[in-house]
Amino acid sequence: MRTETDLTVPSHPTLRTLGKTTAIAALVASALLVTIVLPAEYAVDPLGTGRVLGLTAIADPPLTPFELPTAEGQPMAPTVVGPVGEYPGAFQFDAYEVVLQPYEYVEYKYRLETGAHMVFSWKADAPVVQDFHGERAAPGGADAAEESYDKRDRARAAGSFTAPFAGIHGWYWENPTNRPVSIRLNSSGFYTAALEIRSDRTRTLRELKPADALTLVRAPGQP
Repeated sequence: MRTETDLTVPSHPTLRTLGKTTAIAALVASALLVTIVLPAEYAVDPLGTGRVLGLTAIADPPLTPFELPTAEGQPMAPTVVGPVGEYPGAFQFDAYEVVLQPYEYVEYKYRLETGAHMVFSWKADAPVVQDFHGERAAPGGADAAEESYDKRDRARAAGSFTAPFAGIHGWYWENPTNRPVSIRLNSSGFYTAALEIRSDRTRTLRELKPADALTLVRAPGQP
């Protein structure tokens, strides 16, 4: 029968052992950071291991060239007659809703000609990172040049917008929280296309509704 005096008390690790263990753990963490985390998360691949393992494609997937369709007939640019801006076609309207998972982002933009007008209202059920901006192709087919109009964290916005140049104009929304966030946008204007760009770089053209698709609400007693 063993007594308390017979129990063996484990010895504490020496400072040298602790230092050695900590150094090994730091080396392993550094190796994982350089070979896996940086290539997969940020497309930074100093050793080339991310390319071999196919990890850089996760952080920086190739973009498929995407051309917004041009509107049939004359461009939807206004002809200003005094206080009136006349357009060669009817306005469009759009309703868009998206649920962003934690740390996910989406871009949603409309194709507008110089001087074209739209009104909008959007609301999120929690504050999001947002950047209302425009993008136009640079001369010679270079990367698009962007111009930011409103860049701040917020949960809603409503207003009107007149495009300062021809291109795509809209929002970047990012969910900075650890729970899903829902965003809903309503807009109408003289745009000709809507483009959605998701976190995984997929691009989708959204179907717009013409003005004559609006439902007429008649007053009581009217046929």
